[in-house]
Amino acid sequence: MPVGEPLDFFEKFDFVVEIDGIRRAGFKTCSELSMEIGKVELREGGRSIPHKKPGLVSFTDVTLERGATNDLDLYEWARETADASSGRGEVAEKYKRNLDVVVLDRDGSERRRYTLNKAWPVKYVAGEWDAEGEEAVVESITLTFDFFEKTA
Repeated sequence: MPVGEPLDFFEKFDFVVEIDGIRRAGFKTCSELSMEIGKVELREGGRSIPHKKPGLVSFTDVTLERGATNDLDLYEWARETADASSGRGEVAEKYKRNLDVVVLDRDGSERRRYTLNKAWPVKYVAGEWDAEGEEAVVESITLTFDFFEKTA
């Protein structure tokens, strides 16, 4: 049996996150994108073997982390969302934004792009401080979204 061409696996060292309305969004990590398809089992007429079909689709939240800076864009986005949930903000869903996770090759060219549709923050962490540590403060934001799709 002939062997086909070897697969070219993507390396996870370099990626870019592009968010509508966020000027600077360099991140050190992005949690996995995953989709889960539920299953529905139907037992018809007392059959012992169920008939199975796809059920509800769910997408896991994504967490982005970056070194804390003076840039307040992520915090402001989380604040807008909190204001909208308390009734102080816009009634329209202006806090929802589209987000692209772009996988890059070593030469910087785009290998793959995933678009997260209507993302919004569900958790913002300003960072953890340690007076004896040498590491940089890392802020994180966890986003939920309606769905993602591979767009390129």
